Amino acid sequence: MTVPASTRLRVALVGAGYVATHHLAALKQLDFVDVVGICDPQLPAAQALADRFGVKRVAARLDDLADLQPQAVYVLTPPAFHAAIALQAMEMGCHVLVEKPMADTVADCESMIAAARMRKLQLGVNHSDLFDPVVMQALQAVRDGRIGDVVSVEIVRNSEYPPYAGGPLPGSVTQGSYPFRDLGVHGLYTIEAFLGPVRDLRVDYQARGTDPNLHFDEWQAHAQARDGVGRLLLSWNARPMENRLFVRGTRGTIEVDRFLQTCRIHRVLPGPKFIGIVANAFFSAVKDVFRVPWNVVRFATGMLKPSPGIRRGAIEFAKAVRDNASPPFTGEDALRIARLLEPACAAPDAERIAVLESRYVDLPPADALVTGAAGFLGRRVVARLREQGKTVRVLVRRPVAAYADDAGIQTVVGDLGDPRIVRHAVKGVPLVYHVGAAMRGGPRDFEAGTVWGTRNMIEACVAESTARLVYVSSMSVFDHAGRDPGAVMTESSPLEPHPEWRGAYTQTKLSAERMVLDAVATHGLPAVIVRPGQIFGPGAEKVTPNGVIGLAGRWVAVGDGAQALPLVYVDDVVDALLCAAEAPLPAQRVFNVVDTSRITQQDYLARCRRKLGDEIKVVRVPRWMFMLLGFGVEQLGKVLRRDVPLTRYRVRSLRPLANFDTTAARADLGWTPRTGVEKGLDATFG
Repeated sequence: MTVPASTRLRVALVGAGYVATHHLAALKQLDFVDVVGICDPQLPAAQALADRFGVKRVAARLDDLADLQPQAVYVLTPPAFHAAIALQAMEMGCHVLVEKPMADTVADCESMIAAARMRKLQLGVNHSDLFDPVVMQALQAVRDGRIGDVVSVEIVRNSEYPPYAGGPLPGSVTQGSYPFRDLGVHGLYTIEAFLGPVRDLRVDYQARGTDPNLHFDEWQAHAQARDGVGRLLLSWNARPMENRLFVRGTRGTIEVDRFLQTCRIHRVLPGPKFIGIVANAFFSAVKDVFRVPWNVVRFATGMLKPSPGIRRGAIEFAKAVRDNASPPFTGEDALRIARLLEPACAAPDAERIAVLESRYVDLPPADALVTGAAGFLGRRVVARLREQGKTVRVLVRRPVAAYADDAGIQTVVGDLGDPRIVRHAVKGVPLVYHVGAAMRGGPRDFEAGTVWGTRNMIEACVAESTARLVYVSSMSVFDHAGRDPGAVMTESSPLEPHPEWRGAYTQTKLSAERMVLDAVATHGLPAVIVRPGQIFGPGAEKVTPNGVIGLAGRWVAVGDGAQALPLVYVDDVVDALLCAAEAPLPAQRVFNVVDTSRITQQDYLARCRRKLGDEIKVVRVPRWMFMLLGFGVEQLGKVLRRDVPLTRYRVRSLRPLANFDTTAARADLGWTPRTGVEKGLDATFG
């Protein structure tokens, strides 16, 4: 029976990120809850989430939702904003649930608790790991005495973060302690759940520097608790990813795998120790034969939802407010963890701030800035500019050893997604070669590296009155699947009408290119866009050409191999970029850069095999077979309600482009391929 509207709990959400999707999915299951609005400064993100879950109102600020009279507010923002938003919500008379950690400082936590007490409101913190089904199973086994008295707890978590996607600098960039604040808090309250309050905490950390979102990416914490000792290991470098919990007692052990959703209990068995060890291993293996595949099926079919703890926490807080009961985890519970975190995080935070500030030292003027300077094309651009005696500034995620000893190269370390570092890199430079973009990863990697990176670069160039921006786009922006194979390809040929069907690379390159053109139209940005073909050259021998997919250590070539490839030698691309920078600013701002010499896929692969031999295993698959496979994968995606990497449209889009007209580049930029494909192939493959 549906609960009458007059008695339903009105909930507003602040924050429209990943976590919000799980809260909304959970709350929408409750017949006594109405989600009345979503608040986020990024209104498009809030609107997209509202459309997905049928929420009628969105707002940039919480007070814009005050007329809806929410009774509870879920604060799902980065921790730095928790306190201010929670206090505002409580001033509106709302109960508050905040995601972990409760806040960045003990003082903020205490102010939130004081406000809740004064107004007699519920203040909950979502310690979601304790609602994970397998963690709850382990806790119940301990309460039932199945492993005797607990003496130690160990948590191992190998993780990764999506890339920083622009906007104000988030904790992942500014806080050296961010990994421990973000995920270590889970470990600390889990240790306390098994061992009682932590009385002493020692934290060690290291910087391996492999994750551009983090500074310190290896963490180890030792906790002395009331009833035993705990250890927490966090790594952003170790692979494969894992999330495990080990609970050791006087009469047995518990091993929890949160990814596989298994809880293995090994108890002391009667008889010889060796027999007991073997028996425990045998029975666990037998159980895993059935439960692991079953869990995979449950997850694939939607029976097992992702992040079950987050969802359960959202539900339990709503129930607590409805029943006027204490929430499962209170502000006082979280305050205890905050008092452990604050002193442990002080030193890495200070070290990180010092590193960041050192990046913003004033630099003398330079002739050009090159982004993506650590990549294949970017390195060649830098090398050519230095051959011409130009002073070059490079923006790279990590220092490049080859640039360290060259006084003519200024290195700025940072991410394209950070608007402050981009502005710093552009300042005092008249010319920008924007080569950097995401080349691998998931949709968020491409969104951050290509779209946000380009947006930040455009804004910096406009603000600094940059004389010329040369943007490197891609031939992938064209309509591959729907084109007429016999039509001549020019700059005005149809662009991809369904970029979301082609994948993140095409989608983000097209978005970035449109942003540049929009800036040309609205801000008068002096920009030129270069669309290279398939770039090849020494050092890129193992890059798959168009129409070829790298799969399981093999090159899968689609089709009969007779299709022509839109090749262009790397040094010829560098020539085109320099021409785009030096030529009088043309009325037309987009140029295709490709060698019109006809080289087939089969010819190219033969040259590869001649040099690389058995390093390259080529498997040729007829197009119809790939189309059939694409159809099967599409149907599987529909059943599982998930995006899939292979569709018939993507297979149709594998047709390489040909029949290029490069008149515009030759006439307006003065570019012609100096090396050419044949000489380039000789230089690359011998």
